[in-house]
Amino acid sequence: MMIVRIGQRWGRWMVGLLTALLLVAGGNVTAQEATGMLQNPVMTSNFPDPFLLQVDGVWYAYATQSSGRNVQVATSTDLVNWDLGRDAMPGLPSWVRLSRPDVWAPEVLQLGGQFLLYFTARNKDHGAQCVGVAVSDSPLGPFRDRGDAPFVCQPEEGGSIDASPFRDADGTLYLYWKNDGNDRSLPTYLYGQQMTPDGMGFVGEPVRLIANHQPWTGPVVEAPTMWLQDGQYTLFYSGNVYAGDAYAVGYAVCETPLGPCVEAEENPILASDMSRAPLVVGPGHQTVIRDAAGETWIVYHVWQISSAGLRTDTRQMWLDRLDWVDGRPVVSGPTREAQPAPVTAPAT
Repeated sequence: MMIVRIGQRWGRWMVGLLTALLLVAGGNVTAQEATGMLQNPVMTSNFPDPFLLQVDGVWYAYATQSSGRNVQVATSTDLVNWDLGRDAMPGLPSWVRLSRPDVWAPEVLQLGGQFLLYFTARNKDHGAQCVGVAVSDSPLGPFRDRGDAPFVCQPEEGGSIDASPFRDADGTLYLYWKNDGNDRSLPTYLYGQQMTPDGMGFVGEPVRLIANHQPWTGPVVEAPTMWLQDGQYTLFYSGNVYAGDAYAVGYAVCETPLGPCVEAEENPILASDMSRAPLVVGPGHQTVIRDAAGETWIVYHVWQISSAGLRTDTRQMWLDRLDWVDGRPVVSGPTREAQPAPVTAPAT
């Protein structure tokens, strides 16, 4: 009996060790069969604040600091099975506080053969978080921010986080972000500003688009995502405290990329589902993508719930259909059941 117990403990230890080594070296973090279906979550490891970019038929997913990586990056060809890569930004710029960098919410813009990564990190001078921009010739990195100062920083408003680039139909670039006011008991706003054609500078002044004044948002609006659908600008965003079941996704309709924007009365459009197991807690920090069939999907994170019904420290990546009804977005989710997967290859 003693030998059996030792063997079981050894087996569990080896499984844990192999899993850790797989995450450090990079490896498959989902294992769904290629049946044309998907089952949430599509990323089982801790992958907060996901952002997706397609380059030459490959999807790249980026996420907040975890698993020993400043910027997580994973790749997929079907949006269902993902391989976790190495750190996309192993070196941090001189303005970042290295003892606790808090590298969050990376998003990537492709400009020709160059890739610009907009990220959040903590400023060593005053401790507030700010937005940086790093550059690479590959979507896998390594990305390097060679500046000695942040790209966007508002310490007087609590800091600046959750930067999200947007390319309009005419090619004009914009950047959206949130002032981190809730960190200092201040209001939070979603800002937008036009960027220079190289994505490394700004034109004009930043514009406040929305604030946390709807009841469902509580003290926070964050994670802006601008999307152009049939000529209509839709600003998706997350609201409320990220660590609880009130965290959710809403949207506003905007006349131009810089507003004015009107928040939807039906917000939120994606929220926790506590009605049955498995519980879906805190869906948010979304991004929107279009598949090869022209259908839109919303990608977001959800807290993993243990078998005991407790929230873990892991936020997993989920994927659901995003339909448009009379020009307004409707999320088919959060979806626990198996569903048809996105089309990732053109029909033959």
